[in-house]
Amino acid sequence: MTVKSPPEKSIKSPILDKLPNYGIQSDECPRRAKTQLDFIMLAVEALELNASQVMLTAIRDLGLQDVLKSRVHLWRLRSTNPLRKFNQRQPLTLEEAKALVLVVCYLCRKLTVLIRQLFLGYQQLQDQQLSLDHHFRLAKYLKRFRSHFRARMNPKRAMVLAYSTDEKLDELALSLLTQLLLCTGTRGEERLWASLFDGEVS
Repeated sequence: MTVKSPPEKSIKSPILDKLPNYGIQSDECPRRAKTQLDFIMLAVEALELNASQVMLTAIRDLGLQDVLKSRVHLWRLRSTNPLRKFNQRQPLTLEEAKALVLVVCYLCRKLTVLIRQLFLGYQQLQDQQLSLDHHFRLAKYLKRFRSHFRARMNPKRAMVLAYSTDEKLDELALSLLTQLLLCTGTRGEERLWASLFDGEVS
């Protein structure tokens, strides 16, 4: 008599339970959430020169290998952003998105000093009415972000066209820097997760 093995069950990391589903019926992340999350990760890459390897280390440290399985899998999830040049037409599940949020916040806490320095520098430039290139490290972050964005996003998409100038991309990069600053604080994961669903849930 042949004994059938029970079906494999998906192993869910308990660390994901801290982020709610907000009553979303589908298991797939909304379009806006996929786009915004990828943009935030672009900002992290503009801050951290070795971001790809550091993200893999964070995944291991957080015990999220069952959700974010490999470097290729991570790239595929990032490519669910519909604005990417090489968009993957596959869903980004809520569980996968939660795992990415936890990774982002983990990295942001390690970059807390740099993020705060850049944010403070930006505020000082505004107060003194100086251009952004007067702060070397901030200018470097903005340059790297512009380079990443233009290399990876599809210039034919209307939303990407809206960021066709350096000025518009700098505005986006600075708004993302503000989000990264929130990620460094208490309940950073919950704040970032909630921000991805603004207007998506009531």
